[in-house]
Amino acid sequence: MAEIVDVYTYDRQKTGETAVRGRPLQKDRYRMVVHVCLFSSEGKMLIQHRSETHVRWTGLWDVTMGGGVQQGDDSRSAAERELAEEIGLRVSLTDVAPSLTMYPGQVIDDFYILRGDPELSALRLQEEEVQAVAWAGAEDIHRMIREGTFIPYKPELIDLLFALREDRGCWMREHRSE
Repeated sequence: MAEIVDVYTYDRQKTGETAVRGRPLQKDRYRMVVHVCLFSSEGKMLIQHRSETHVRWTGLWDVTMGGGVQQGDDSRSAAERELAEEIGLRVSLTDVAPSLTMYPGQVIDDFYILRGDPELSALRLQEEEVQAVAWAGAEDIHRMIREGTFIPYKPELIDLLFALREDRGCWMREHRSE
């Protein structure tokens, strides 16, 4: 089934238009995606191993969570929904702003930085999307990118995400696995 997304202007205003995810957009139009990077109190990032049946970046490791903002969602609600769907972790991002927003191509890409220490064994992985999770340091992720086992983010982006873990975001006061 085709995923329908809202279409935005550069300044994040909904245009009232929708599009099918993956299809080209008109000039000066954008779709929105979100990423969540969860850091432990020891400074490691929770990373996910994408399923062998996943449509995009099959079998590669990725940051904690990434996903498209569906029609009717906003950035926060999409991040909350995707985190719950992919790893079974429910958090509230009320009053939490993205720590970083990028514009790769025709995409508005919001990164949320969270801190917390969930037990990996308590997470419920969505089999269609995620086959495993692990904690990793920046150097581990850099090595995995070089080896071709991690989505090929720029190493500088990984360094920036690790630097931002102390500046913004929130401690997960309450969380629960489904």
